[in-house]
Amino acid sequence: MDDESRVAPVEDVPDDGTLLFRFRNGGDVTEAILARLDDGSVVAFENYCPHWVDVRLDKGSGATVRNGELICQKHGATFEKSSGCCDFGPCKGATLATVDVTVEDGAVYLDDSYEFVGLGPDEDRDRSSSSRIGFSG
Repeated sequence: MDDESRVAPVEDVPDDGTLLFRFRNGGDVTEAILARLDDGSVVAFENYCPHWVDVRLDKGSGATVRNGELICQKHGATFEKSSGCCDFGPCKGATLATVDVTVEDGAVYLDDSYEFVGLGPDEDRDRSSSSRIGFSG
């Protein structure tokens, strides 16, 4: 695989969260998240809730993951980590937009149609949208 399409080592993708990165698919830079599945494979989704596309699942410190599901902290929607399908919440039945990645030699690589930009959030995005849902205890 091409080093320019390398996102991160698989070991950097947390079991109980996500790893945020940026890529370009033609024009604009898009945020995406990597999530590791129980079998060690990795999936990637664009970093937004289909209910309100301005709401990010991962604001820079990892999306909330509970019982194998990604959680939108704004709406409480839950998404199957393996498929991105929403099984609870205001966008039930919707699916997170996938980003094609491959795992090879212990690292995650973007598909050739994408350009890797970097790890972490897009600093130009407003992250002031706060959660209305508590997840403690």
